[in-house]
Amino acid sequence: MEVLDHLINSYGRFKRLLIKPCGGIKGEVSVSGAKNSALPLLAASLLVEDLTLENFPFLLDTLYALKILKLLGKEVELFPDRKRVRIYGGITSTKVPLELASLFRGSILFLGGLLGAVGKAIVPPPGGCPIGSRPIDQHLKFAEHLGADVDFENGYISVNLKAPASRGDFSFDLITVTGTENALLTLVGIEGEHTLRNVALEPEVLDLVNFLREVGINVETYGRTMKIEVPPKGKLKRRLTYRVIPDRIEAGTFLVLGGLLGEPLRVKNLNVDNLGAVIEKLTLSGVRVNVLSPSEVEVFRGETLRGIDIETAPYPGFPTDMQAQFMAMLSVARGNSVIVERIFENRFKHAFELQKMGANIAVKGNTALIEGVESLKGAKVKATDLRASASLVIAGLIARGETVIENIGHLLRGYEDMDKKLQGLGCEVVLL
Repeated sequence: MEVLDHLINSYGRFKRLLIKPCGGIKGEVSVSGAKNSALPLLAASLLVEDLTLENFPFLLDTLYALKILKLLGKEVELFPDRKRVRIYGGITSTKVPLELASLFRGSILFLGGLLGAVGKAIVPPPGGCPIGSRPIDQHLKFAEHLGADVDFENGYISVNLKAPASRGDFSFDLITVTGTENALLTLVGIEGEHTLRNVALEPEVLDLVNFLREVGINVETYGRTMKIEVPPKGKLKRRLTYRVIPDRIEAGTFLVLGGLLGEPLRVKNLNVDNLGAVIEKLTLSGVRVNVLSPSEVEVFRGETLRGIDIETAPYPGFPTDMQAQFMAMLSVARGNSVIVERIFENRFKHAFELQKMGANIAVKGNTALIEGVESLKGAKVKATDLRASASLVIAGLIARGETVIENIGHLLRGYEDMDKKLQGLGCEVVLL
């Protein structure tokens, strides 16, 4: 069995996570590369002949994406010990398989990667976490704006760019991260000047922008407007090495854990500039955060955590991917807290799992009302999505008694070696 299939199977065999209470953690933890940056970069590997990614996170989502690349014709070399992957060779297929695409949301990025590389793509609707409607209408609207033919047949979406394609002067109806990324990937194959308006500015989007600059494409950002200038394909760089940025959501998850148990906890290999909203809310809740350098933070247990209000928003606002972790923390904070979810309409399923552990949470539409309790108790709970799984891990570490989290595959999709990192901090967690 080749390395890629072996890794997928080794992660896939785990179903549960057993957690025992952790009285305190002292030490350091290093943040992995960002899943949400690695996925668009993997789609971008279709645009070049040879790409090596460093600081690469080996997760189920990224492994699924690598499997898709192989089925599209690319060669893949893995170096897990060095956190490196190499993708090279040509494209022999433009059809993304349904069975893999259904496993993770990031599969939709192969739409832009294929359109930018060869002008056509056959992709199924993406899968991933059940956190609400995440339509791809903006992706397809952009393709149609370019003059593409878009057809639906047998559960697949077929998109074909006509030559010459129209200029990519386009305004998104709403801010969409993967929609912005797909537009950027598509435009690589269309020589000329383009403008995108109302774009997403998440660090992962800007990491893709930086990569495209390395390839030879000029991208300038003015507020939420991007100006893109694509030279002839012969002038683009075809072989390069690129380093994936640190995962700000993993970093934020450990910062929350440090706010509950840190004595102190040092979090390394992060980017402080990308964590402004998270650090601000931690500080407001009574957590002491010391910024040691642009890539290293020390966080101390909050002696008296207090309730705060949170409202998710596109970057640089508070990230929707962090509200579940904060809900676990605020469950044991003094007083009341309010979390308003503005990005997804069905992202409070973890609240009902936290209730099983004794949390006092009432969900009303897109708002969660939290009344802090003295402590949580261990229970058998179920991970309902990726970030929900992280919130339950946090809750299990601070609860009284053992916690068993079912459906732990969600955690393995987005957190690299979370069990090993927690074990390194002295916590008792075991994948089963």
